[in-house]
Amino acid sequence: MKIPVLENFMFDEPSVWVTATTVATLLSTVYLGFAELIGNHLQYSKFSNSNNSDKKQGIKLSSRTGFLILYTPAFLAGVVSFFVFPGGGIRFLLLKFAVTFHFFKRDFEVLFVHKYSGGMILGSTILISIFYLSAAASMIVVHYLSLGLPDPSIDLKYIGLIMFMVGIFGNFYHHNLLSKLRKDKDKGYKIPTGGLFNLVICPHYLFEIMIFVGLSFISQTPLAFACTFGDSMYLIARSYETRKWYVNKFEDFPKSIKCVIPYVF
Repeated sequence: MKIPVLENFMFDEPSVWVTATTVATLLSTVYLGFAELIGNHLQYSKFSNSNNSDKKQGIKLSSRTGFLILYTPAFLAGVVSFFVFPGGGIRFLLLKFAVTFHFFKRDFEVLFVHKYSGGMILGSTILISIFYLSAAASMIVVHYLSLGLPDPSIDLKYIGLIMFMVGIFGNFYHHNLLSKLRKDKDKGYKIPTGGLFNLVICPHYLFEIMIFVGLSFISQTPLAFACTFGDSMYLIARSYETRKWYVNKFEDFPKSIKCVIPYVF
């Protein structure tokens, strides 16, 4: 599934099954973004009690347990990939490293950085965990299947590595700022400040988008670009709903603070 204007930036797809996977990935992730906009939120963080009455929410997990379930399978898929798919050249090595390190970082933050106020609904936890696992595994497997195909005429892997590392550090920095808003047993929400929080309410989402852009530039497979586009649409929609939540909760919320892109949106 090559888009003509982007064909110089992407590998050919190795099979019709890979094309079908790419299309399914794109449609499913874009749907998650649309669902956020119509109020059908994935139930974690500020929206852990949304969508249903308390009696119909289903099993509720602690946030720490829920987030570990989100990220650990994808992290393990990255680790296993080094043994199942050894070699493959510098691009494939960078991709395996980036996927593994991203989800290792997320588990590290869950255990040692984040401070929690609520819980997570099991259904949403499983859905997101499946998405992350399938995204991590499919990016690696599809790239493995693409080994031996002609490289794209425009090589983006080192630009992608730079974008990935900037995204990692920016995301970690703003997650750390969020954690410092809460003291020991404080479970309330405050308007975040510092870093890019003075410009957008979800700078951590902005840098997460940059992480996925970096991954797609490293890999340069259509599936990696599909994962990035779909994840970006979801995070942009989630940031829009997050800003609405802050506006409704805090009368003094600054009108100048955008959703995810400084000065723009």
